[in-house]
Amino acid sequence: MSELRPELQKICAWIKPGSRVLDLGCGDGSLLEWLQDNRDITGYGVEINPANVLSCLKKNINIIQVDLDAGLTDFADNSFDYVIMTQALQALQRPDKTLLEMIRVGRQSIVTFPNFGLWKHRLYLSLNGRMPVSKALPAQWYDTQNIHLCTVNDFEAFCDEQAMTISKKDIVDYDHKPGALMKLWPNFFGEIALYQINGK
Repeated sequence: MSELRPELQKICAWIKPGSRVLDLGCGDGSLLEWLQDNRDITGYGVEINPANVLSCLKKNINIIQVDLDAGLTDFADNSFDYVIMTQALQALQRPDKTLLEMIRVGRQSIVTFPNFGLWKHRLYLSLNGRMPVSKALPAQWYDTQNIHLCTVNDFEAFCDEQAMTISKKDIVDYDHKPGALMKLWPNFFGEIALYQINGK
């Protein structure tokens, strides 16, 4: 599993063998390729970038080229065991609608995003009066793809408001390692958030 970035390795540990998986914003298809080879899953990827679509095709990944903001209307309710979206939530026009579609289409949904509530971001903004730049948020405000940044608390409040169940979560640092302070105060010390959610 060493060929996958740490975040994807954690997600793989949550996926049961033989599952049907939909990967939204699947990139070059590395996650689906690993899951097919090692978990015997049936997978489909959704991706808009032509180069990534080509990479998926070369890996024999079932790929659909579509913009996530267009919705998941082509998929029936509960048609997948898992719907995955990594590091794309903050780049969507309507992340709320996509999350609701994910729990409609999948029995379980896995979402990851950078935690904007991290103390470093708060301190940077407080001292400099400018939008923070970090490993998880490397672009400047004017050329970033991130248009809807949220915190751990924001996400959990949304899940509660929408009657979603958080079945698993992992709050980690940029190296995807947990820490004692992150467990005590995830919204303040967590750098990357991983959640598994489903409808109640």
